[in-house]
Amino acid sequence: MSGTSSAVVAGLTAAALATIGYLGHRAAMTVPDGLRPPASGTAAVPKTLRDGNHPFAVPARSGTGERVVYSLGADRVWLVGEGGEVRRTFGVSPSTVDPAPGTYRVTSRSGAVTGSDGVPVEHVVRFASVDGTAIGFSAAVDGSAPQLAPEERTGGIRETRADGAAMWEFATIGQKVVVVR
Repeated sequence: MSGTSSAVVAGLTAAALATIGYLGHRAAMTVPDGLRPPASGTAAVPKTLRDGNHPFAVPARSGTGERVVYSLGADRVWLVGEGGEVRRTFGVSPSTVDPAPGTYRVTSRSGAVTGSDGVPVEHVVRFASVDGTAIGFSAAVDGSAPQLAPEERTGGIRETRADGAAMWEFATIGQKVVVVR
């Protein structure tokens, strides 16, 4: 390689490194406070997904240990491991009948059935009943969202097929389900 070519390559490399350094510095300065490492000489305070500053934080007062948490207000589910770690969280389409806030247990499961709205569903995990309407999580086999008529009493809380498969693996008979507002 000639001296001129080496100088050009060295110059381009230096410019690239300077740009990367500048962009890295800018990124470090825009990190939200909750994600920023502690300043030198301060104690690290571990943040959890319970702190409310995280958009998908496990709701406060949703219990401890391994459990399914279902938020009626957020239409969201969390699969929480024994140590409190969130294994998965996802949005759901609610049913027309809500269970009361409280702690329940998975009482029955079905691999594939027809939902109360006539749609074939899979990975049905039931945990409550309200005035004769069974309440549980399920996924439409065709992947569709429910078309709910408010006057119909349905208890199927719909998930995507992938989320339904995760729920099926996690929420076996007897698994705790905590319903919060």
